[in-house]
Amino acid sequence: MRKKMSTLAVALLLFVSGIIKADEGMWILPLIQKLNIEKMQSMGLQLSAEDIYSINHSSLKDAVVIFGGGCTGEIISDQGLILTNHHCGYGTIQQLSTVENNYLEDGFWAKSLEDEIPAPGLSVTFLKRMEDVTDKVLAGVTDDMTEEERQSAIDKISTQIADSVKGDSHYRVLVRDFYGGNQYYLIVYEVFNDIRFVGAPPSSIGKFGHDTDNWMWPRHTGDFSMFRVYADKDGKPADYSPDNVPLKPAHHLPISLKGYKKGDFAMTIGYPGSTQRYLTSWGIEERMNIFNYSLIKPRGVKQEIWQEAMNSSEKIRLQYASKYSRSSNYWKNSIGMNRGLKRLNVIAKKQKIEEEFQNWVNQSAERKEKYGEVLSSLKDAYQNRAPYYLAQNFIRECMLRGTEVLAFSLSARDLEKALESNDKEKINEAVEKLKEEADEFFKDYHAPTDQKVMSALLKLYHEEIDAELYPTFFQKIATGKEDGFESFAQNLFRKSIFVDSEKLNSFLKNPSLKKLTKDPAYSAAKSTIDLYFKVIEQMRQSNLTIQKNHRLFIAGLQEMHPDSVFYDDANFTMRLSYGKVGDYEPKDAVIYKHFTTLKGVMEKEQPGNYEFSVPEKLKQLYQAKDYGRYANEDGRMYVNFTTDNDITGGNSGSPVINAEGHLFGLAFDGNWEAMSGDIAFETELQKCINVDIRYVLFIIDKFAGAKNLIDEMTIIE
Repeated sequence: MRKKMSTLAVALLLFVSGIIKADEGMWILPLIQKLNIEKMQSMGLQLSAEDIYSINHSSLKDAVVIFGGGCTGEIISDQGLILTNHHCGYGTIQQLSTVENNYLEDGFWAKSLEDEIPAPGLSVTFLKRMEDVTDKVLAGVTDDMTEEERQSAIDKISTQIADSVKGDSHYRVLVRDFYGGNQYYLIVYEVFNDIRFVGAPPSSIGKFGHDTDNWMWPRHTGDFSMFRVYADKDGKPADYSPDNVPLKPAHHLPISLKGYKKGDFAMTIGYPGSTQRYLTSWGIEERMNIFNYSLIKPRGVKQEIWQEAMNSSEKIRLQYASKYSRSSNYWKNSIGMNRGLKRLNVIAKKQKIEEEFQNWVNQSAERKEKYGEVLSSLKDAYQNRAPYYLAQNFIRECMLRGTEVLAFSLSARDLEKALESNDKEKINEAVEKLKEEADEFFKDYHAPTDQKVMSALLKLYHEEIDAELYPTFFQKIATGKEDGFESFAQNLFRKSIFVDSEKLNSFLKNPSLKKLTKDPAYSAAKSTIDLYFKVIEQMRQSNLTIQKNHRLFIAGLQEMHPDSVFYDDANFTMRLSYGKVGDYEPKDAVIYKHFTTLKGVMEKEQPGNYEFSVPEKLKQLYQAKDYGRYANEDGRMYVNFTTDNDITGGNSGSPVINAEGHLFGLAFDGNWEAMSGDIAFETELQKCINVDIRYVLFIIDKFAGAKNLIDEMTIIE
């Protein structure tokens, strides 16, 4: 590998100027010894690279897991106890809740293993090892291949490599691309599916501030929940069984009560989902004006309707709490990202880099041959796919994700095929599968609300998208009438079997192909999915062109600066970032401290406003200053703190680890001023917002009285 990254190369990589700090970068763990360990140790780290990542010995990586399908968690006891964010466990907690036992609102704490609640469908995944297999993967690739031929060859050899490593083992093995397809790693995972809900504070603590405070600082949120991973008696993954036992992990994180000071070393290990810091100016424009816009506009409409319904009924609030939280999270993120990208003038800075890149290319005939058309090809491809990409995103947000009944009705596709075949066994299998999916769907579904959403979002799609990209069912809508979309939705919800569990179950007793295919929700959904695939096909060549030239652009940047090391964009593989605890200045004459305290919770309380309600017991503990051993040395109860670690979505739940390798915080958010960070890292403003681990333990111990959980942890006083 190359030397440590130069300031110039970092500025090029991130397309922003400023003082480059140690927090920048999401680093691949097997490369830490070569790239990062000296710098980290100079900042105070007392561990070796082998302590962090080892395939032969227990290391920090063995305590960090993929939690579910999109978050990070960590093992904090030798009995498989998992700590993650409250918002990461939110969907599972909601699924396990009822109006009578509302774990979201009231919290839950298992006082023994027997009290822990199985969480069907939830999994945790451990990384076993990563291995660079670039040479093997690219051995059969030639320059004269088309992009499709190249990808086909790569897919074939990647599958062969993964299959040969997996053999007959229970591991999940895959090959992932890095640096836009310039590098490849073999990754071996171990997946556990018997996960049980152990504990969570009420939402008034775990989600304090709700959507108003989301992405904001100062924060005062106890954003944590707890689960446990179970295995068979041999410590291997197994489906749920009462005979399974808590996992004995290879490593668990000791927990530090020592606190922190400004400037202390902080390290996160987790699974950041996606960044796009190599995007060209045309990619940025597309992200802002199409992708982000397609999240902002439809979700804003949908969330307003959902919120009104949630405010009208406790049952509806519980049904839609998790859905609303998921929807609003990246709705607000997209708003902040567009704001930040404009403020930082990122497009102009990218254009300057592109000009420098093209000048470098033009200095050599060999470079012209290899990179001469990279930028022009990217520009044309982004422009060519723009109307289809807008339609694709609006189809997803207005119909496939926006209107719930359309997505659910597509669950009947297997039944339609079975009815066409007239195979009784297949029909029975499809019926049973649809019944199971229906039970899950109707538990959290309110048809009158979805009807309003459908009417509003179909009208929005009609207003935003060109007529040639309408689904065929739009022909049945009186689009010229003021109430045309409302009437269409009303008629669909009156006639469809998919909006009512009794109607659907009655149909499934004696399913009919004719009745299914004529169902207005099902036929509209099929029309929608047909359009969706048609739009994707229209973008196929543009997508391949972007894929190819994005890869070449990254390769060219690396060739342009041969003495520099470029970190890869996040792709939901394990990464490490490092930085320090610290304040920041969001605007002129304003300085935000690096920590908040329980006093701030009391100051934010708004009686009658669920977003800022405070449990009575928490107020009593505050008034008595009854913090136990979890108070800071100044006697206050610290709640949240900020570091300058480089994180993004997927890092939620990541452990914040101190110089000694001990857990002292739990990452849960980024800050509003740096929402552009997924594309352009803001060196002066980028902050990682964390829960103080002492607040976590204080809530578990003093607020919940779940000392049984404290007792199984390794506490460093």
